[in-house]
Amino acid sequence: MLAPHRAVYDLKLARSSGKRAVAIMLCEVALLAAAGIAIGLVGGAVLPFAIVSLFGDLLPVPILPGPFIGPLGLAALFGALAEPAMIVIVFTLALVAGSTQLSTVAAYMVSSNVGLRVSLGMALVALIIVALAENGRIPVDNPATHLELTMVHEAMILEYSGRHLAVIELAAMLKLVLYVSLIACVFAPWGLAIADASVADRMFGAIVYLGKLAVAGVALGAFETSIAKMRVFRVPDFVGAALMLGFLGALLLFVSRTLK
Repeated sequence: MLAPHRAVYDLKLARSSGKRAVAIMLCEVALLAAAGIAIGLVGGAVLPFAIVSLFGDLLPVPILPGPFIGPLGLAALFGALAEPAMIVIVFTLALVAGSTQLSTVAAYMVSSNVGLRVSLGMALVALIIVALAENGRIPVDNPATHLELTMVHEAMILEYSGRHLAVIELAAMLKLVLYVSLIACVFAPWGLAIADASVADRMFGAIVYLGKLAVAGVALGAFETSIAKMRVFRVPDFVGAALMLGFLGALLLFVSRTLK
């Protein structure tokens, strides 16, 4: 962080205007960012080939590197919309709870200080949309389909079977459980055991957690059977709604705190 300030200071010493100094510094930052993106793209393209050539026989799941333009483009689109939405959601929760630590956020959400907040409702809806998109569930994708023109997740695992397919499916299940657990612990933290809780409280917390997973599974099944998969070209609008809800939630927090 000292280098940009030193550069601006040197440019001002050379009788450059402040706007010109800031413009030069921003150009340097943009060039460094572009160089980092280029290095990341090249490294990401070369890394699979290097891993296959060096550790191909040791991998539990075989890697077939190649120019998969469709899945890569769709993943980049999801990442460009879903990841900023996730960051804004975390930012909104941090503004409410005063911390980014999950245990602190859950402890604050279960207390009586949180109350009813429109921003938290927007963050919840945005997080559900991000979870559906990241896990490839309906309406974003249908993981049970076998129609090549509509499937996204299934198209990447068609050539796998046996234990290799089991590992990939297990990873997808764990990812879904992670998102459901995040929603349950943050927005429905009732029954959570504190750090110094007794064994009975921990057992009760585990039972409540399993109950939350069961309720979420039933709700997800009912939701997926009640609607149809949307068109691929409508997915950016669906995921973009999560980003807008996250921004609106954070904006409402700023406005409400300013009016106090």
